[in-house]
Amino acid sequence: MKTRVLGKTGATISEIGFGAWQIGGSWGDVSETDGKRALNAALDSGVTLVDTADVYGDGRSEKIIAAVLKERGGEKPFVATKAGRRLNPHVTEGYTGANIEAFIDRSLSNLGIETLDLVQLHCPPTDVYYRPEFFGALDQLITKGKIRNYGVSVEKVEEALKAIEYPGVATVQIIYNIFRQRPQDLFFAEARKKNVGVIVRVPLASGLLSGKITRDTAFAADDHRNFNRFGEAFDVGETFAGVPFETALEAVEQLRPLVPAGVPMAQFALRWILEQDAVSVVIPGARNETQAQSNAAASALPAIDEKAKAAIAALYERLVKVHVHHRW
Repeated sequence: MKTRVLGKTGATISEIGFGAWQIGGSWGDVSETDGKRALNAALDSGVTLVDTADVYGDGRSEKIIAAVLKERGGEKPFVATKAGRRLNPHVTEGYTGANIEAFIDRSLSNLGIETLDLVQLHCPPTDVYYRPEFFGALDQLITKGKIRNYGVSVEKVEEALKAIEYPGVATVQIIYNIFRQRPQDLFFAEARKKNVGVIVRVPLASGLLSGKITRDTAFAADDHRNFNRFGEAFDVGETFAGVPFETALEAVEQLRPLVPAGVPMAQFALRWILEQDAVSVVIPGARNETQAQSNAAASALPAIDEKAKAAIAALYERLVKVHVHHRW
């Protein structure tokens, strides 16, 4: 497992992390046992960053992580969580120092720790990024010792660019994958200039870039790939990266010939992301041990050749860009 530095945090972390949304909820039935096995498999494979959120299973994900780390003992991985989506309604006015501190206190309890390695604002309304007093409140939470670092998880490139104007923002979590290429146009260069860590989420476009989903794949009622396909519950860009399902399936078929023989498409898609040196870590999720181990193995793949990169860029331009590029 290769490592990279997570921006201003100074932490050296594995370039493949573990996204813990699946073990919390909204991905169909993932038992606590399977969740624990998936996380253990990732950690055993050299993963040293775990990303979660207080709303994943209403704290279930954080509690599973706490249980696994307690059972394992020894050196702890870097654990990042998110806060803000517990607000109801989820509006700009709810982003106050008092509210965010209450959410952080709850996450500290769920994780069984005294200080969070990193708390990220969980896709707040755009107007939040224009409230310097709120980011000042986050600075105070560092002073209080409740958090070591803070960052943001964004929906849009514009939000990411605004966020990194604040010197205290150590990391940005953003969607970037073969179907969502806009961050590489400007944001990555700006993040590199300011030493901001980049955490890439939705790297496999909700499983589409595993190459295993077909028109006949059935998703459980409580799987966001069923209930949020058109953005009914939250931003549609979080589900299948916002690409219309039929278009995405066609793009996957055109991608297949570019994947080297014997390499799972999911690993190839993760390797494509890691070609960007501005990326600190990519955080695929996993429902079981096998997926976690396979994700981690992507770190060992050789670089993607220039011909394949050019073909992927052309595929994006031809089929996908019109649906996503200017939206996020």
